[in-house]
Amino acid sequence: MDGSLLLPLIGIPVVVLGFALRFNPLLVVTAAGLATGLATGMSLTGLLETFGEKFFNSRQLATLILILPVIGLLERYGLKERAQSWIAGIRKATSARILMLYFVLRQGTAMLGLLSLGGHAQTVRPLIAPMTEGAAVHRHGDLPKHIRDKIRAHAAACDNVAVFFGEDIFLAFGAVLLMSAFLQENGITQVEPLYIGLWGIPTALCALLIHMGRLLRLDASIARDVAAWQAGEQARAPEQAVLERA
Repeated sequence: MDGSLLLPLIGIPVVVLGFALRFNPLLVVTAAGLATGLATGMSLTGLLETFGEKFFNSRQLATLILILPVIGLLERYGLKERAQSWIAGIRKATSARILMLYFVLRQGTAMLGLLSLGGHAQTVRPLIAPMTEGAAVHRHGDLPKHIRDKIRAHAAACDNVAVFFGEDIFLAFGAVLLMSAFLQENGITQVEPLYIGLWGIPTALCALLIHMGRLLRLDASIARDVAAWQAGEQARAPEQAVLERA
């Protein structure tokens, strides 16, 4: 095989190595794009023009630029606090139940192509994570940082998993169209986007059931972590008192 045919794939090891070393994802992807472009003979000027064109033509990026200041203002004026206090007033609300409801809604809207209705910046950080934390605080009292981080991680994971497996069912999703076009270019013409979307349904259902199982154990896991933390604090209390008297 001609080695030049493999040069466009140089971006793959760059991405793998960058993520393995935990570099900034944006820098990793940019470096991979530069490496791929230079390896295929593009000039640096042409690469910069391509990056600029895609940057300005991205509607989602423009939406993100508009959304972030709005979210920042809402957080500044107490959006998180209001979400926490509101959820604390609902007796049956627990961290797991909130995340299970959000997962179902997020996956359902992703299946319809409504990806912008949720997301980390516009929904998880200002609303879902504070509501989930508020439910845990209402049940267990004040929480240490490591338990709060665990709850926030579960909130972010709900969004990721729901969207990842839900969007493949939407026929006009870019990945579905890309797979269909790739198959047709290679002589497999009988696979339509409709079939790809339909075969994404069993995977989405499996993801739903598996993640629901994980979330069913979340409340008990939080309770165990809080109990362990409180026991550790009580064990350290006498030592702290001795140190303060000394």
